[in-house]
Amino acid sequence: MPDCLGRRATATAALGSQRSRAKVFQDCGATGDAQPDAVPSVQGTLPHFIQEPEDAYIVKSNPIKLRCRAVPALQIFFKCNGEWVHQNEHFSHEYKDLNTGLKVREVMINVSRQQVEDFHGPEDYWCLCVAWSHLGTSKSRKATVRIAYLRKNFEQDPQGKEVPINGMIVLHCRPPEGVPAAEVEWLKNEELVSSLTDDNIDTRADHNLIINEARLSDSGNYTCLASNVVAKRRSATATVIVFVNGGWSLWTEWSACNAPCGRGVQKRSRTCTNPAPLNGGAFCEGMSVQKITCNAPCPIDGGWNEWSQWTVCSSQCERQRTRECNSPVPRHRGKMCEGNSEATENCTDGLCTQNRKLLHDVKPQSMESSNDVALYSGLGAGIITIAILVVAVMLYRKNHSEYGVDVIDSSALTGGFQSFNFKNTRQGNPLLLNSSMQPDLTVGRTYSTPLCFQDSTDKELFDPLPDIKVKVQSSFMVSLGVAERAEFHAKAPAETFPRDLSRDYCSTMDRRKKGLLTLNGPFSSCKEPLRTTGVFGHHGGRLVVPNTGVSLLVPHGSVAENMSWEMYMVINQGEASVQTLDSCEILLGPEVTYGPPGLDVFCPVAMTIAHCAEVDAENWNIQLKRRTQDSKWEEVMSVEEESTSCYCLMDSTSCHLLLDQPGSYALVGEPLTQAAIKRLKLAVFGTMEVGSMSYTLRVYCVDDTPHAFQGVVAAEKTRGGQLLEEPKMLPFRANTFSLQVSIQDVPQFLWSIKPFTTCQEFSFPQVWCSNQQPLHCAFSLERYSPATAQLSCKISVRQVKGHEQILQVYTAVAETEKESVPFFMQTDCTITSQTGPKAFKIPLSIRQRICATFDTANAKGKDWQLLAQKLHLDRNLGYFAKQRSPSAVILSLWEARHQDTSDLDSLASALEEIGKIHSKSSPKDQDECESDSIHIQASSLYGTGRLTSQNTEDCASEYTG
Repeated sequence: MPDCLGRRATATAALGSQRSRAKVFQDCGATGDAQPDAVPSVQGTLPHFIQEPEDAYIVKSNPIKLRCRAVPALQIFFKCNGEWVHQNEHFSHEYKDLNTGLKVREVMINVSRQQVEDFHGPEDYWCLCVAWSHLGTSKSRKATVRIAYLRKNFEQDPQGKEVPINGMIVLHCRPPEGVPAAEVEWLKNEELVSSLTDDNIDTRADHNLIINEARLSDSGNYTCLASNVVAKRRSATATVIVFVNGGWSLWTEWSACNAPCGRGVQKRSRTCTNPAPLNGGAFCEGMSVQKITCNAPCPIDGGWNEWSQWTVCSSQCERQRTRECNSPVPRHRGKMCEGNSEATENCTDGLCTQNRKLLHDVKPQSMESSNDVALYSGLGAGIITIAILVVAVMLYRKNHSEYGVDVIDSSALTGGFQSFNFKNTRQGNPLLLNSSMQPDLTVGRTYSTPLCFQDSTDKELFDPLPDIKVKVQSSFMVSLGVAERAEFHAKAPAETFPRDLSRDYCSTMDRRKKGLLTLNGPFSSCKEPLRTTGVFGHHGGRLVVPNTGVSLLVPHGSVAENMSWEMYMVINQGEASVQTLDSCEILLGPEVTYGPPGLDVFCPVAMTIAHCAEVDAENWNIQLKRRTQDSKWEEVMSVEEESTSCYCLMDSTSCHLLLDQPGSYALVGEPLTQAAIKRLKLAVFGTMEVGSMSYTLRVYCVDDTPHAFQGVVAAEKTRGGQLLEEPKMLPFRANTFSLQVSIQDVPQFLWSIKPFTTCQEFSFPQVWCSNQQPLHCAFSLERYSPATAQLSCKISVRQVKGHEQILQVYTAVAETEKESVPFFMQTDCTITSQTGPKAFKIPLSIRQRICATFDTANAKGKDWQLLAQKLHLDRNLGYFAKQRSPSAVILSLWEARHQDTSDLDSLASALEEIGKIHSKSSPKDQDECESDSIHIQASSLYGTGRLTSQNTEDCASEYTG
């Protein structure tokens, strides 16, 4: 057999015809020389292929391998494109199958890219195997070899869509041409989309993605991914937006008649929340508020009818008569009759008879004996009473000489602070505090009153506080864990503040606020209202009350051309300027008036008022109120409701209002739960009394608004006070628990503090109903030596069962320091008005282009609603819809909201994002022009921010005050 195979190889090399090659192989097969060991069981069978060559693809320049396995086989050769492959290109070996015991022959060849490219035939490059055995030959299947590739460009990219909810989404994709054909997958936000896990999604053989019913969660960026053995290709991203058109909710019940008597108005409202418009969906059409007239019955006070006849004289020598309150009967909340319904008088002119005799003529023996006993008993009681009084006076004088306390009204010297003068104790109980000692009459009036109180320039400081109870506790008592505290009580009748907010809170607040709940500002030496004015024309401008958080933006075009108005803004600070209608309401910011009254504007002005509430709709009911011509207050709107007459935007620290009627406005809040929080600003000031060893710390608790803190600043400047620590914020909850102020960590070896004054307390109504008026208390310390020049301690301010804040005090107290350390840095310009284009952050030309772009209605929702959405002003859209230019009003509100920042990047980013949505979803030429316009506006704003910043820093030169 080896000689035969040698001849076969020679013949194969020399002969080119298939017939010659076959003859040689047959000759070799017929000879019996050197036959290999053959298995008798398979000598009579044709070759059987265990492995046939498979179709293959040449990737880049890498050759592929084709394999064949057959049994029984004496030889195996490849034939490609009808031609035998040379023996030298074959790689063969033989092995024994361990399972069957048969000899298996395997042959492999390599096919290069060059071979495939050089072949030019009617069909693809192909190869097959031919195997020989004793009985003949067998052929394998044809295996094709192709060069793999994948084009770069998709034949069809998916297109972005805007689909209503529950609508069908169809995204088409035709992958690039390639060999082998590319397989298509879909990505949503870079995550694989599978129809196996979501029955709502169908990925068909034509590579399209079908979503049968669109859901909000189906919004996203979709990408078609095509891949084969060569490469992967990504299509352009298609943005799918599933929008929701707004739907009206059910009407609310009709409200009560707003007039207490006579003709009034009832209203009901509905909101565009069923569902709310989302992702550019259309806003509800129609009115959100309906009003009807109503007639409320007027109160009828009761009146007395005529007295009845006198009754017969009784055995007690009295007669009665009655009358009833039924002329008329009180109705509709009318007052009851005043006076008594019964009258009694003696019917014998004092000569009452007993047993038909005059009383002074009847003198029984028992009466005479009883008169003697009464006489002697009275004399004895009088003597005992006189003795007790003498002993009490002696003890009083003795105690007063040993340990006394004078509570002195020093408001004339310290602006309302109460200081305590304690004499040194020589003997007796050191914890005893006797508040009934004789006062020092050389100083002023004496009060047995609380340590902390509400400031007022009125000399009768405690009249508005019907229930003041301040608990004082010494540090020694705290260290011993003594729970009992000495208490000071005012003479006013006591009240309790129950923990049930829903039932008793409002009634308690009503009684408490009869002297407190007034819309006014912080105390000052004069109650002059803060006022600022400016003249504004067609170009508009801005009006600012410095350092109060109150400003007014007059937009461009709000005043008619060739006209001008002298506008003003006033922060009202008078005593008892307003009483709110609801006893549960408190003032959250200053009362602000803008005018003049006859002001007529074409578009609303934007007013900003700082507030002190932690805004949470679940815990607060916040309302905007306006004063009527008869000095009564009416509700304008609730900040959580939608209104077409006014717009209110609540930020964390400020309220931005869009108003078209001048007048007085105030922001009031009603706590709905005990979790409602009002922010307090805490500050500690100190002064050193000239020529004295005493140092006074004054701790202020004031509503956290710039206007309220300005009052504290003004008062401390007059006293020469020093701010000893940066003011801090304390969340004060509506849980009806009091506020405690205590001093801690005082160096006992350097400083002494008067007993029982280390802890002081404000009742809950004092703090909650402060209404922009500061509360404060004082700690008086005395140093042992004039050499002590430093004071370090801590002031703890905490609400019982609430939050706590620590003020760290570390200051120099040398007497030589006469000038107070600056403690207040103005955050606003001291100038009050600015007119013309430089008053606005957005240049007028860009503003006009933005309005022209977005005020035009667009069928695809790319109008002012999208602008409001991107600027996070997408609530109460019905108000904007009623305006002549919704985009201009939205930009005015954005200006008011960002007046403290000079950066226009947020507006530019919103416009750029809108431009991208335009360019992706609107490929037409007209929409492309609109998209380019939006991009130009955005790019213009990026460069304007720095210019506006420079103008703001140089505001003193641009403003006129």
